[in-house]
Amino acid sequence: MINLYSDTQTRPTDAMRAAMAAAEVGDEQRREDPTVIALEERVATLLGQEAAVFLPSGTMCNAIGVRLHIRPGGDEYFLGEMAHPLRFEAGGPAAISGAVLTVVPGEGGIFGAQALRDALGAHSPGDRYAPRPRLVSVEQPVNVGGGRIWPAGQILEVLDVAAEHGLRSHLDGARLMNAVVASGISASDYAGDFDTAWIDFTKGLGAPVGACLAGSSELISEAWRYKQMWGGAMRQAGVIAAAGLYALEHHVDRLADDHANARRLAEGLAEIDGITIDPATVETNIVAFGVADAPAFCAALEADGVRMGPLGPDRVRAVTHLDVDADGIERAIAAAARAA
Repeated sequence: MINLYSDTQTRPTDAMRAAMAAAEVGDEQRREDPTVIALEERVATLLGQEAAVFLPSGTMCNAIGVRLHIRPGGDEYFLGEMAHPLRFEAGGPAAISGAVLTVVPGEGGIFGAQALRDALGAHSPGDRYAPRPRLVSVEQPVNVGGGRIWPAGQILEVLDVAAEHGLRSHLDGARLMNAVVASGISASDYAGDFDTAWIDFTKGLGAPVGACLAGSSELISEAWRYKQMWGGAMRQAGVIAAAGLYALEHHVDRLADDHANARRLAEGLAEIDGITIDPATVETNIVAFGVADAPAFCAALEADGVRMGPLGPDRVRAVTHLDVDADGIERAIAAAARAA
């Protein structure tokens, strides 16, 4: 099976497994696991933040990140129309934090400063009838938008508007290192101006589990309360933290291979009748394209040994990663032609 369903399908390499097996461990919950602490310190520095906390998943990073900023009782959370917390976290921001979610429009899920200003314009200062504007988040790059990268300058403009209106800011960096490799802009330049930011190790970086949420020491201390409260505290977690450390050391530069494979896939798909895609829009490792019937197309692909995922009735997503090589991409293109 050529599995392009998601980069979450990656399996730890033999070398990563060896690093996990050799990890020094201790009681993570009591701050006695040296490998977890090393990973947290590495991520805090990487993201230009003071501290970080190791968590089981990226979704938990978003859940805790939102709760750190949102006070239950009508606080408003501004995010893009394709943002993961809006579409794929089971209503968590509303259910867990009581957030009022307001969608900010933008092409491919990337909105600008004026769009945020317009969304905030409906509020009068001190208006007791409206939700209280509180938080804005950016997903870099945008998953469902096809892996598109927010321009760094545009992010800063959005953060300037947020600061003008007293909003806090959160960076969903599930695939942040893909944006870093594709753009040449450092992770700290992208993440350092946000109040909270995180990266995931289980996608293109190839680890089996785990993510790190970073922010000020004060916010991360509070994050530990929610980690404990929501059941995310662990024990000898060094065996999984070691995978994250290995990934940061060995799997970042190779993301460029995934990007090259994604561009080749897009170019091949663009030549197939019945498939709609502009290869120029493929910036990282996510390829989103149009077909007449996405579920039927994906079913035909699956029967032919290639797995992709429908994003709706007429849109499909394919994601490249370290378990799919150039030969696998060519096989996927041939299968896509048969399926179309």
